[in-house]
Amino acid sequence: MIDLLGALFIFASLGFFAAGSIGLLRLPGVHARLHALTKADNLGLGLLVIGAGLIGGDLLLALKLLLVWLLVMVASAIVANLIASHAMKDREES
Repeated sequence: MIDLLGALFIFASLGFFAAGSIGLLRLPGVHARLHALTKADNLGLGLLVIGAGLIGGDLLLALKLLLVWLLVMVASAIVANLIASHAMKDREES
């Protein structure tokens, strides 16, 4: 039963990854693309971590996956901020 629940979380994460990728390709402007990509991918990775933690069945593995997810969220926020700042600077120069 737990393996099935873990698989459901993993399949749900695929939907968020797909939505983020579609948003990256379809939305106009840098800021809208960044928003779609960072929000959807962070939620997708969170669901993937939950699913993998449930399937793995080990508390230490789940904690390591949680730490990786938190580090990716911090890195994603920093990189999105840098890209948005650079895009604003380019907009001001032109």
